[in-house]
Amino acid sequence: MKKMLIAVAGSLLLSSSMSFAEDSPVISVKRLTLETATRIAQGAIDECRGKGIQIGATVVDRNGIVQVAMRDTLAPTITLEISHGKAAAAANFSVNTAALADRANTPIGRVPGIVMSTGGVLIEAAGSMYGAVGVSGAPSGKTDEECALAGVAAVMDDLEMM
Repeated sequence: MKKMLIAVAGSLLLSSSMSFAEDSPVISVKRLTLETATRIAQGAIDECRGKGIQIGATVVDRNGIVQVAMRDTLAPTITLEISHGKAAAAANFSVNTAALADRANTPIGRVPGIVMSTGGVLIEAAGSMYGAVGVSGAPSGKTDEECALAGVAAVMDDLEMM
C-alpha cells in the first residue's frame, strides 16, 4: 500500500511539474497590419458615403491605442475624437459599444477617452480579438455601427484565414 501511495504521489508531482514546464512564460498576440487597419477604416467610410454620410473612423489595437484614424472630407473634426472613444470603449470592455449603453451614465461611463455610444465594434476573427473600430458622424449610432461593421466585413475573409 505504501509503494502504491508513493507511486501515486510521485506521479502527481511529475505531472504537475510537467504542466508548469509546458506553460510558456510569454504569450503571442496577433496584431493587424497597417494595411488591414486602413482597409477597415476605409470600408467604414465607404459604407457611410454610400448612405450620403460623412464620418470619422478610428481603428485601435486590443489596448485601445490608435492604429488608423480617418475623417472624410466634410465630416466634423469632432468625429475623430468620438470615433476613437467608441473604439477604445469596445476594445477595453471587449464588447460592441451598443451593449454598453446602460453603463454610459455611470462613473465608468464618464472616464475620459471612453465613449459608450453605439458605433464601436470589435474586430474579432478565428478566435482572436485584434482591436476595434469606432465610427462617428452619422445621424444615429445604429448607422455608425452599420458602417463600422461594414469596415470589419471588408477584411473578415482575410482574418478568418489566419
